[in-house]
Amino acid sequence: MEESAGAQDAPGATGRVVIVMPTYNERQNLEIVAGRVRESVPDADLLVVDDNSPDGTGDLADKLAETDRHVQVMHRTEKAGLGRAYVAGFSWALQHGYDVIVEMDADGSHRPEDLPRLLAALDSADAVIGSRYVPGGTVVNWPKSREFLSRGANIYNRVLLGISIKDATGGFRVYRASALRRLDLNNIESAGYCFQIDMTLRVLQAGLKLTEVPITFVERERGASKMSSGVIREAFFRVAQWGITARLHGRSAAAPRR
Repeated sequence: MEESAGAQDAPGATGRVVIVMPTYNERQNLEIVAGRVRESVPDADLLVVDDNSPDGTGDLADKLAETDRHVQVMHRTEKAGLGRAYVAGFSWALQHGYDVIVEMDADGSHRPEDLPRLLAALDSADAVIGSRYVPGGTVVNWPKSREFLSRGANIYNRVLLGISIKDATGGFRVYRASALRRLDLNNIESAGYCFQIDMTLRVLQAGLKLTEVPITFVERERGASKMSSGVIREAFFRVAQWGITARLHGRSAAAPRR
């Protein structure tokens, strides 16, 4: 599944790759997931963006960085939300000259073993979503209530925003640096998981080619989910605002901006 409104010239070789991985109280998962990332894409770098985790995740990340030159750590002073952590990581990656920026969770729900397929899909796209809801995509061990909420949210997104993307809330993604430079990252206000929907819209509004690749999403085995009622409310109201405002102007929210 892909959606495009005037893709850029055909991308060439992948180039330098960095995985941006926000963390907050993920000490139980970080070392395991980081090890799988390094095995799956040994030439890529890993940037851990820690929001001052009380459980010592940041300290563990520092220890990993001491023994592996491919691991970098960004320490932030407060828990300011997933979106702001990603924007900080993206900005760092662009400043350091990476060609491809990956976003993925640190809890094991995004399988590092899927990274090579997502990176390969970038050969014919500007951005790639690892999708649970295109043919071949699955979820494993997720409570039915969470899956119902996720699928319902994506239907809501498609109806309100006028997009065909099946998993606009998915957080396992790959972007070309050239694509991120065309987006105004500095004015992103979405703090929670709404950030993923926000980025989906921005990519499409920029006229970039966005494709979905099926993945297997696995429920975390250790630690607690960061989903909350506040996160859900933010997404619900922002999507409604974007969709209604666009329709009042006689267009789809995802229509390319001229």
